[in-house]
Amino acid sequence: HYSGLEEAVYRNIQACKELAQTTRTAYGPNGMNKMVINHLEKLFVTNDAATILRELEVQHPAAKMLVMASHMQEQEVGDGTNFVLVFAGVLLELAEDLLRMGLSVSEASYIFITVIEGYEKACKKALEILPDLVCCSAKNLRDVEEVASLLHTSVMSKQYGNERFLAKLIAQACVSILPDSGHFNVDNIRVCKIVGAGISASSVLHGMVFKKETEGDVTSVKDAKIAVYSCPFDGMITETKGTVLIKNAEELMNFSKGEENLMDLQVKAIADSGANVVVTGGKVADMALHYANKYNLMLVRLNSKWDLRRLCKTVGATALPRLTPPTLEEMGHCNSVYLSEVGDTQVVVFKHEKEDGAISTILIRGSTDNLMDDIERAVDDGVNTFKVLTRDKRLVPGGGATEIELAKQITSYGETCPGLDQYAIKKFAEAFEAIPRALAENSGVKANEVISKLYAVHQEGKKNVGFDIEAEAAAVKDMLEAGVLDTYLGKFWGIKLATNAAVTVLRVDQIIMAKPAGGPKPPSGKKDWDEDQND
Repeated sequence: HYSGLEEAVYRNIQACKELAQTTRTAYGPNGMNKMVINHLEKLFVTNDAATILRELEVQHPAAKMLVMASHMQEQEVGDGTNFVLVFAGVLLELAEDLLRMGLSVSEASYIFITVIEGYEKACKKALEILPDLVCCSAKNLRDVEEVASLLHTSVMSKQYGNERFLAKLIAQACVSILPDSGHFNVDNIRVCKIVGAGISASSVLHGMVFKKETEGDVTSVKDAKIAVYSCPFDGMITETKGTVLIKNAEELMNFSKGEENLMDLQVKAIADSGANVVVTGGKVADMALHYANKYNLMLVRLNSKWDLRRLCKTVGATALPRLTPPTLEEMGHCNSVYLSEVGDTQVVVFKHEKEDGAISTILIRGSTDNLMDDIERAVDDGVNTFKVLTRDKRLVPGGGATEIELAKQITSYGETCPGLDQYAIKKFAEAFEAIPRALAENSGVKANEVISKLYAVHQEGKKNVGFDIEAEAAAVKDMLEAGVLDTYLGKFWGIKLATNAAVTVLRVDQIIMAKPAGGPKPPSGKKDWDEDQND
């Protein structure tokens, strides 16, 4: 029997547990994929928690708290969203056990507060212990081989088996555009997906790739000087409508000739300025295209204003609002612009030969769109991991090693605490076991056996030992030697956000929704009751 307060919290916990259970089976390299069909009936096949949550429509307000915590992790770190969900879900599950241990109605509020205080103390202690668990730091973020080895773990959880190849690609792309200031922008790594071949045919290009065809006859330009226009490549249209009265054939000939001469002069002026590539954000008129071919100008049309802006950033051009000849400062430069065919798809490539370009593009090949979408998500996680490393180079062991060490130390800390807090602190420590447990269960290994082995090894002082997912049985190995490393910031924010979400849910005793109350619907009656039946 539950009181009203307990009942409300219990229902909230149930909703959160169900959500966490959904993504728990997708945790780690051996996690199962989920097939998500969103409200637009678009199909997603992925084990990426961020994508699953983004496409699900979570209705329950308490479960939405976990979704928000997961989104915050995505924004802050870009990876580790599943960790937040699984950890927060287990914290709430264990809080429910505490509440069931012996709860009378009068003590309900007091015990809730005790659980919350215990969790907050344990979280604070975990974040104090975390810096001591750092096993190594990134030494040189401009070394492609080293960066690739640090990105393995992040990419492995999404694309197990292809992690070495993909990590190398991501490392090449990231290192090539890392500025001297060290401020890395994730948006500077573009992804272009083209169906065909296989993952191993993917490559990195310095510059930008667009799935477009050129408009005119010129399909390749070396040492390109690029004029970018945000307006259509067409003659000027007057603001007001005008009526032209033509009396004979000669006047009609002269009328169109004047327009042609004007267009000729405009295109000639652009060609005379030194530009040999024109990129436009609007439509290309037939007459303008004719003169562009006449003066050997390469024409590329980009419909997206974002693509236009990124191209300007890549080549160092200024987007002009009118068809005026560009100055040298307004023109962009790159080594070559050419039309190429990848598979059976036409692409325009703006290529920079120099290594330190502003933007890099990873060209992804794959047999299906769903597969390429999943590779793109793995690339996003890898790029975000690189960004985190530019902020903080510290790394902690993966494979559940960090979690078991935190569980061990927080359990010891809980035993030194007087009062009822200690129960909550010990449960917080127990919650960390969920991570190696999920890894073991998803690999088809007995989880209790793995956890007991990990505790035994950690009692000997081997902090870096975690679960070996590649072994057939319940085996453990040194994660630092195996190269399975997580970012320090990823763990830090994951623990903090998961605890905050769990505590927030536990603090809620009532959900009040501004919606009409339930009950039978009022009778609709006849719509046209006042109309004459004889009409």
